[in-house]
Amino acid sequence: MSGRQASGATTRKTVETSATREFHSRPLTRRFRLQTLVRLRWLAVAGQTLTVLAVDLLLAFPLPLLEAAFLIGALALANVMLSLWFPPTHRLGPKSALALLSFDLLQMAALLFITGGLANPFAPLICVPVIISFASQPLRHSIPLILLAIACTTALAFSPYPLPWYPDQTLRLQPVMQLGIWCAIASMMCFAAFYAYRVSNEATLLADALAATELVLEREKHLSQLDGLAAAAAHELGTPLATISVVAKEMEREFGDDERLRDDVQLLRSQSERCRDILQRLTSLSAASEEHMRRLPLSSMIEEVIAPHRQFGIEISLVELGERATEPVCMRNAGILYGLGNLVENAVDYARSRVTLTVEHDRDHVTVVIEDDGAGYSPDILSRIGEPYMTKRNKEVERAGGLGLGLFIAKTLLERSGARLVFENRSGNEAGARIRVEWLRPMLEEG
Repeated sequence: MSGRQASGATTRKTVETSATREFHSRPLTRRFRLQTLVRLRWLAVAGQTLTVLAVDLLLAFPLPLLEAAFLIGALALANVMLSLWFPPTHRLGPKSALALLSFDLLQMAALLFITGGLANPFAPLICVPVIISFASQPLRHSIPLILLAIACTTALAFSPYPLPWYPDQTLRLQPVMQLGIWCAIASMMCFAAFYAYRVSNEATLLADALAATELVLEREKHLSQLDGLAAAAAHELGTPLATISVVAKEMEREFGDDERLRDDVQLLRSQSERCRDILQRLTSLSAASEEHMRRLPLSSMIEEVIAPHRQFGIEISLVELGERATEPVCMRNAGILYGLGNLVENAVDYARSRVTLTVEHDRDHVTVVIEDDGAGYSPDILSRIGEPYMTKRNKEVERAGGLGLGLFIAKTLLERSGARLVFENRSGNEAGARIRVEWLRPMLEEG
């Protein structure tokens, strides 16, 4: 086995680890644009203004119009100041977002307080800033906001202001009804906040994992192109180096008898010949971008995948159920090579002594089955396999297959190439895990 092949598994691990580390070294704080919050607040200003005008002018219900106008004006003034002080592309940090959402919450609570408290049918709107915070901000900055919202909801129950109603009637809620409304708002607030946080968190994790997938694939492509870049550099440097060599020979012939220059000229010529030898070795390396290397038979692709993993003391058996004369010729795809290599690497890591690859192809389909004789997947892991950042493992025994970001990356890359993956445990008395990867043959051949 060549040194290049032997280092394949180590290189794959290094690429994945370094790329993931680089991705996660970036700040994970979720920030949203100030302009987004400003537009939402203008919508709130418009809605509150229309509601107050409709109650005062259309329904002719008495309400503290001056106080309501002051609170709505305060929100509009804050919006104008934010628009003037910060550019539209400014992104809020968690503390700034908490401060602004707390202001919005207090403004809404104050407006509800002077218009009937919990009796006001718009009281559930106090949940809006909380939902926005849990959907866009870290949990540690959202919990204080929901506690403030519950405190404001409690204060609304003690509002001395009556609900704007017909002048000759007074509409007041009984304490039991107020308690029921408080419980409804509090429970809705907690449920909506939890739901928004879970959905947002899962979407963020998925986006992070996909970004890490793109980064790993880009690193893999760069590694596969290094030989071609080296050969291209050697070709470009060949002409000037040949000129230097010719000039060195002429100088040696001209100044060979001069003791002051002879040693320097001989050193110049010897170093130019050394550079030429180095460039010749570089040009002998295979270039992944060369046309004759862009397509390879299925058997060669599988051998390229498993070759780096034969040195770890686990027997790797290759079973071919089809004739090589009719095997497909595939486009070289860094995603397929990386994905299959990652699955084989995981099988080797968790196998006891043996990993078997079964390759089958017919006119319509190409199937690769990877099996190991390890402990297999536990039922809870099997139902969630392929999720990003899933790190739960059986504490008593290591389970077959990768269970974190590496497996997610491999699964994503293979599915992007058109493959369908099935993860399962081996049946019967044979313990271990089985991964079935299947393509439509035209899709694999056309890349």
